[in-house]
Amino acid sequence: MNRRNFLSSAACATALRAAPPSRPNILFLLTDDQRFSTIGALNNSAVRTPNMDRLVRNGAAFTHAFIMGGTIPAVCVPSRAMTMTGQSLFHVHDSIVDPKPQSAKRPFVLMPEALRKAGYTTFGTGKWHNGEKLFARAFSHGGNVFFGGMADHLKTPVADFDPAGEYPRDQRRTGEKFSSELFSDTVIQFLENYKEDRPFFAYAAYTAPHDPRMAPREYRAMFPPEKIELPPNFLPEHPFDNGEMKVRDEALAPWPRTPEIVREHIAEYYAMIAHLDAQIGRVLQALESSRHAGRTIVIFAGDNGLAVGQHGLLGKQNLYDHSVRVPLVIGGPGLPKGKRSDALVYLFDIFPTVCDLTGLPIPESVEGKSLLPLIDGRAKKVRDSVFFAYRDLQRGVRTGRWKLIRYVVNGAKTTQLFDIANDPWEKNNLAADPGHTGRVAEMNKLLWKWQNDTGDKLELN
Repeated sequence: MNRRNFLSSAACATALRAAPPSRPNILFLLTDDQRFSTIGALNNSAVRTPNMDRLVRNGAAFTHAFIMGGTIPAVCVPSRAMTMTGQSLFHVHDSIVDPKPQSAKRPFVLMPEALRKAGYTTFGTGKWHNGEKLFARAFSHGGNVFFGGMADHLKTPVADFDPAGEYPRDQRRTGEKFSSELFSDTVIQFLENYKEDRPFFAYAAYTAPHDPRMAPREYRAMFPPEKIELPPNFLPEHPFDNGEMKVRDEALAPWPRTPEIVREHIAEYYAMIAHLDAQIGRVLQALESSRHAGRTIVIFAGDNGLAVGQHGLLGKQNLYDHSVRVPLVIGGPGLPKGKRSDALVYLFDIFPTVCDLTGLPIPESVEGKSLLPLIDGRAKKVRDSVFFAYRDLQRGVRTGRWKLIRYVVNGAKTTQLFDIANDPWEKNNLAADPGHTGRVAEMNKLLWKWQNDTGDKLELN
């Protein structure tokens, strides 16, 4: 076993040895459209998230976790594909999001699939969005699976689990309650009824706080719009055409955005998150009351962020931090509590991290980096920069301090440079400042290297 696959943390190794049959359970909770700045314990006292706060207190929180972006407007599809395969954006686009005959043979292994082959029971509920056949490859059990087509959170079309992967649309039914409650009920039932000795991987993928934002009345009452503060980077409209100004997400409010409209959207967003937090609390309580609590690692993350009024935008079809930066917390027996890491990480680093935490080899197809060295203190970082892409319109790269975004829209080219350390809201574009000419050139070289390394063919010059 090579160094990459060796579980060297003494605390983790002790926990694994002490927990029969030698490997921990994994409970993975994934939310939909929840940006990084929506957890009370980390960065936002305006939102109420006592259960997410509890996860932060009891685990390692990665405050600079990112997605690589999206190749289609439904950013959740490539994001979830990256998370499940450990592969980068353009590779999952070719193999899962929009497979081409010439690239369909590119090998990949799904995270639950790898655990299943190692003897895990794998259970899935909620939003999948990566195809019925892949769900069957990944999971041995499941229930109330959502493959798409939601009208609202009270009318979520779901399917019963089918090991053959056959999910005809005429056999799907409407969920009987609010989506967050439905998916929580399903994973709670699994936790309460699971009696086997073999370890499990339980995946609950929510559709909240994705719109339509229709939280129950008592949660909406918690956030009066008139008391909501506008973000410092609020704008009535984006200052230029970023190539995706009229996509569905952006059409949820008229232009120009008004302070009143944005406050309403933020209030509804927070209400959805507060309701979701309560449902996650029910799942955590069920876990703690079960026989599995002492040997279960909990992973909590969001699939992508959302603008909700920042930079004059509402959606996630952009490369600002509010849309590519997400929550990520990992905690459980033998792991540090209350730890914070500001290392630059990706969601697709979760797969190799799970392999290290369970003592399994990391598949050759996985491109992510294990975060265990960050969790157990052996390392301060796993990479020096992160790369972002959105369709053939936007490209970006970020280091610990600097961020460059390039736009190519109908022949027009725009460049932004932000000093994130001193301008975390990305308000002041320094690209045209003569004093930063060298910095722009340096970041461009880094961007081109990332493009080359990830198979990105977009010509920026």
